Amino acid sequence: MTCYDLHSHSTASDGSLSPEALIARAIEHNVDVLALTDHDGTEGIAAAKQAAQATDLTLISGVEISVTWGNGTVHILGLNIDPENAELQQGLTAMRDFRVGRAHEIAKRLDKAGISGALEGARKYASEVMLGRLHFAKFLVEHNYAKDIPSVFKRYLVRGKPGYVPGQWTTLHEAVSWINSAGGQAVIAHPARYKITATKLRRLITEFKEAGGVGFEVVSGRQHPEEVKNLARLAEKFELYASCGSDFHTPDSWAELGMLSALPESCTPIWTTF
Repeated sequence: MTCYDLHSHSTASDGSLSPEALIARAIEHNVDVLALTDHDGTEGIAAAKQAAQATDLTLISGVEISVTWGNGTVHILGLNIDPENAELQQGLTAMRDFRVGRAHEIAKRLDKAGISGALEGARKYASEVMLGRLHFAKFLVEHNYAKDIPSVFKRYLVRGKPGYVPGQWTTLHEAVSWINSAGGQAVIAHPARYKITATKLRRLITEFKEAGGVGFEVVSGRQHPEEVKNLARLAEKFELYASCGSDFHTPDSWAELGMLSALPESCTPIWTTF
């Protein structure tokens, strides 16, 4: 059976493996089809493609776009995109510019809380084009402000904490439009992870489909079987394709490449359109 993992990250955003190392690890874990979906950027795709050329692994060009929706943040994956598409790249450039401004504000707020050098420290972990909260979290763990990454977010980087800066990302309609313009397929990432009610989730899916989205992740990382069943029912109800992805960021984490449960038989896999 072909192993699909359609959600992963490299050092081009906030993953810990280079694109080349990511390809090697995917092969080690028997992944046949891998999508590289770095946050708000496509800089790792060329290197990943080159690394995959001499292997049996099929690489899907992708991206994960941050969206402000319903007073919160959701993520939209673009699969099978053209990384050179001008409309997509224009949108992603604006997103990365916002991330830089947000990083400066996070550092300023941490400095007021008595934590100096956060911006420079975070940059040690970041790529040339992407600086995010996870990079600040790694700096804070390194300097013993917290024992691990989850503790950093809980104590410093979520709403009401010293380093929290709200994200003002793109809209759902714009994100889907960029993906469609680039010839890709828009997919809602890990819908079960958003802290929203079942009613709001259905509203998100409705608006997403109206905007031109075609699917969502029914299986994401290590998910409870009941969540998978519920999402499979929603995919069938809304007549959307089902996707699956580990959301891999780093080795030895909660989400390993290829370690995914099978899609329920009621689902229509998104790869049937590839």
